[in-house]
Amino acid sequence: MFNLIEIDRSRLTIMGVKFSDLKTFESTANAIGSNMFEGFKPTPKGIEIIRDYVIGKITLSELVTFANEKAYV
Repeated sequence: MFNLIEIDRSRLTIMGVKFSDLKTFESTANAIGSNMFEGFKPTPKGIEIIRDYVIGKITLSELVTFANEKAYV
C-alpha cells in the first residue's frame, strides 16, 4: 500500500519538518520515497533524522543506531 505524506515544496517542509534549502529538501524527499517502497512509514522525527544525516549533522553510525533503537517513531 502506498501512503501519501505532506510535502510543501514552496515552504520546504515534509510532514511539517523544515528544510533550509531546496537541495537538502529534495535529497531527503528522495531518500524517504525510496525507503517507503521498502515499507518505511515516515514520521516527523524520522524525517528530522534523515535530514540531519543528509546535511552531515549526524554520522552514518549514528543513523544506524537511531534506526536500531527505533528512535524515528
